[in-house]
Amino acid sequence: MMCTMGIAPSSLVVLPTNMVMTDEMPDANIMDFIPMVNIMTFGMCMSPANPMVAAATAAAMGVLTPMPCIPMTMAPWVPGAPTVLLAEMPTLDSTSTLMCMWAGVITFVDAGEFTVMVP
Repeated sequence: MMCTMGIAPSSLVVLPTNMVMTDEMPDANIMDFIPMVNIMTFGMCMSPANPMVAAATAAAMGVLTPMPCIPMTMAPWVPGAPTVLLAEMPTLDSTSTLMCMWAGVITFVDAGEFTVMVP
């Protein structure tokens, strides 16, 4: 995954709570969006909407100063794949996106799973 406001890629962490596995890895649905559980850090955050970045930028006389990324995802992934339900929720597909409260958009760079195609 990559965030538009982050500087490094990250991986989606999926807990085996949905009890569905593909290639011995747990499958994800749109509810796998919890910060620091499912969504890990993207290195440094460059978003002026992030209070830590705003404070550091103000202290640097207006020069954008990235600060450590702490994802703030507050809502599920969209749109998911509504034709394939996993634990009664749409499963994730490679086109799903996730919004961060600090104005970043999280997308998949690599699907990570290529043996099952989601319609």
